[in-house]
Amino acid sequence: MKHLLTLFAILVALSSSAFAADGNYPTKPVRIIVPTAPGGGVDVLARLIGQKLGERFGEQFFIDNRPGAAGIIGTRTVTASAPDGYTLLMAPSSLAITAAIKKKMPYDLVRDLTPIMSVASTPYALIVNPSLPVQSVPDLIAYAKANPDKLNVSSAGVGSASHLAAELFDTMASIKMTHVPNKGMGPAMVDVLGGQVSVLFAGLPASLTAEKAGTVRVLAVAGPTRSVLLPEKPTIAEAGLPGYEVDNWIGMLAPAGLDPAIVTRLNSEIRAVLDAQDIKQKLIELGFEPVGGTPTAFSAQLASDVKKWGEIAKKAGVSED
Repeated sequence: MKHLLTLFAILVALSSSAFAADGNYPTKPVRIIVPTAPGGGVDVLARLIGQKLGERFGEQFFIDNRPGAAGIIGTRTVTASAPDGYTLLMAPSSLAITAAIKKKMPYDLVRDLTPIMSVASTPYALIVNPSLPVQSVPDLIAYAKANPDKLNVSSAGVGSASHLAAELFDTMASIKMTHVPNKGMGPAMVDVLGGQVSVLFAGLPASLTAEKAGTVRVLAVAGPTRSVLLPEKPTIAEAGLPGYEVDNWIGMLAPAGLDPAIVTRLNSEIRAVLDAQDIKQKLIELGFEPVGGTPTAFSAQLASDVKKWGEIAKKAGVSED
């Protein structure tokens, strides 16, 4: 009888906890940690979503920027926090690349975080200098094979997303472009505009601006689907390299062990924010594409990205202490 009463008490406590999480959360301000500096794309998205969540929940969702060490500082703050729903993380997909190339990490990206939702993406475009005699992805691959060691590709730096996107392209297309690393995406774009470098995986908004000016040619987008920003351009997979995908997502996560009821509630409320037509339009104007989706799907994507970039980084000989 004593054991039955104890079991009953545990079940009641669990039930009450789940109800509290789903029905009363949050009861105080929620901190969204952004592991990048203020003013960047992740920060802008976090502030927009945080404001709308605050309106929906009736509690403040405030932004806490913790930049540094390729996102590690801010992410470590989250993994070390209590899984109570009052510390969240809005982070870019580059965290998966950092986890893939760093020899020593203070956390396990897959094990120590609870994915809530892939909120939006900022697609990459495969662009070339107009002087390059190629009009499509198959053209580029054929040119690279016919002119070994003569095609160069810029990036935002060794180990950056743009670098590994190019390495993935090389591997899948069985070609080898010469990597010319730069100190950021801005200088890399300048080199392509000036013709010092022929190829670049660059952010789609900047690529669109440059193409309209006639200074670059967009061959395709790197994401899993066509971009709403440039629907007439195919994905790289559609254009001749099946299976190629670089999803430059920005997602909401929390410390490992967060109550599933809170995960479900946050996912549902963020989805409602993204479904609002004014928010969709605002995100598109800012160069984002709303994503949404389930925690399960985001969890699988996170694990897949860490594995994929780890393999590519290894082939490219990219690693950091």
